[in-house]
Amino acid sequence: MNNEQQELLLKAQQSLEAAKLLLANNYPDYAVSRAYYTMFYLAEAFLDSRKLSFSKHSAVIAAFGREFAKTGLIAPEFHRFLIEAQELRTTGDYGQFNAVTHSQATEQIDRAEQFLNLAIQGINSI
Repeated sequence: MNNEQQELLLKAQQSLEAAKLLLANNYPDYAVSRAYYTMFYLAEAFLDSRKLSFSKHSAVIAAFGREFAKTGLIAPEFHRFLIEAQELRTTGDYGQFNAVTHSQATEQIDRAEQFLNLAIQGINSI
């Protein structure tokens, strides 16, 4: 794992911890945003293993799907997790006040944790 990937993993871990703290303090809209960023940083770390970098979130998400999910290198559900987290983040950030439920935020945090475990176990082997 290179330095950039290590930094992205650390950012992802901190973002996940922040998501948990936000949810524990009853801020599900913001917890979803941090859960999404956990997954986003991890997708960037995976793409870095291919020397790929993008400036737009949509490009990161598309490239992650193309390079890893569609090729079968990772389970396609992780690409779906990233897509759904981004959609829910948009709802939480730009939607009505309290647009995200506690259970939706919990699910996104659980998915972000699964994504982090995948990255820790497999980022170098892919």
